Amino acid sequence: MNSMKAQILTATLLTAFSGALSAADPQLLNLVMPDAKVLAGVNVEQAKGTQFGQYILNQIQTHDADMQKLATLTGFDPRRDVRELLVASDGTPGSKTGLAVARGNFDVAKITALGTLHGVVTELYNGVTILEDPKSQEHGIAFPDGSTVIAGDLASVKGAIDRLKTPQPLPAAVIVKLNQWSNSQDAWGVTTVPPSSLVPTPKAGGNPNPMQGAFQNVQQAAGGVKFGAQVVFSGEATCDTAQNASTLSDVIKLLINIAQMQTGTDPTAAALVKSVTVTASGNVVNATASLPEDVFQQMLQFGAKSQSPAVRHKR
Repeated sequence: MNSMKAQILTATLLTAFSGALSAADPQLLNLVMPDAKVLAGVNVEQAKGTQFGQYILNQIQTHDADMQKLATLTGFDPRRDVRELLVASDGTPGSKTGLAVARGNFDVAKITALGTLHGVVTELYNGVTILEDPKSQEHGIAFPDGSTVIAGDLASVKGAIDRLKTPQPLPAAVIVKLNQWSNSQDAWGVTTVPPSSLVPTPKAGGNPNPMQGAFQNVQQAAGGVKFGAQVVFSGEATCDTAQNASTLSDVIKLLINIAQMQTGTDPTAAALVKSVTVTASGNVVNATASLPEDVFQQMLQFGAKSQSPAVRHKR
C-alpha cells in the first residue's frame, strides 16, 4: 500500500516540473483541510510540450521500474493521466499527517483490484472506498470518482471525503495568495505561518547564529518555479517589520557573495548565483534567479550522476 501511494505521488511530483499553470483547481482546494498552513501545487498538463518536461518524463520511464510495473498492471501512468496535484499540511512540526489530492484520469476498478490482490485493506467511508495499508491502516488512498484521487493519513483522507459534500473553504486571504502563485508559476509552495515554526525547536545552548536570526523574523513565505527557455525561480518572504525585511535582504546578499566565492571553476553554479536578485519593499523581500533550460537540465544530470551508487563508491 505504501509502495503504491509513494509511486503515485512521487511520479506526479516529478512529472509536474514543467508547464503553464492556471489558478489552482477550486474543486481540489475544496478538499483541503480548512486549517492548512502549508500548501504546494503543480500542474502536469503542459509538461509534454516543453523540452524540460519531456526530459523529466523520460527519466521516470527510464529509471522507475516500479512505476512501469504499476502502469502495466493497472493502465495508470502519471506521465499521461495526472493533470494537477495539490498537497497540504497543518504545519505541525514532526507531524506525520498531510493530504495530497490530484486531478487526472484513473481506472479505479483496476487500481482497486491490484490493491486487493496485494492484500490492501478496503474500507467504505461515506460511499467512497479507501485503500488502506494492511500493516498499520494509518494511511490510505481513495478515488471518489475517475478523475480525483485523495491520499494521506487516514484521518485526513476521511476529512477530505467529508468535504466532498460539505466544503469548508480556506480563508479568503489564503486563497488569494494561492491563486497569485499558481497563476504565475509552474510549481509553487506557500506557508502562511513562520517557516521557523515548521521545524522542531532547537535544543538550548550553543552560540546563536546572527544570520539565522534574520530568518526567524519571517512570518509568511512563498516560492515557485517557471519553466521555459529560461528556468526562473522566485521567492517571497514577509517579515514582521520593514527594518527586519531590510536586514534579511542584506543577509541574503551576503550569502550570495559568499556563494560566488565558492563556485570555483563551475560555470553553471557561477551563472546561477550571479543571476540572483534580491529586493526589499516595505516588509516584503523578493528574490529571483534563472538559468537557461538546457543548462539547468545539465545541472540535474550531473547531480544525478554524482548521487549514483557507483560514483559514491568511487569517492
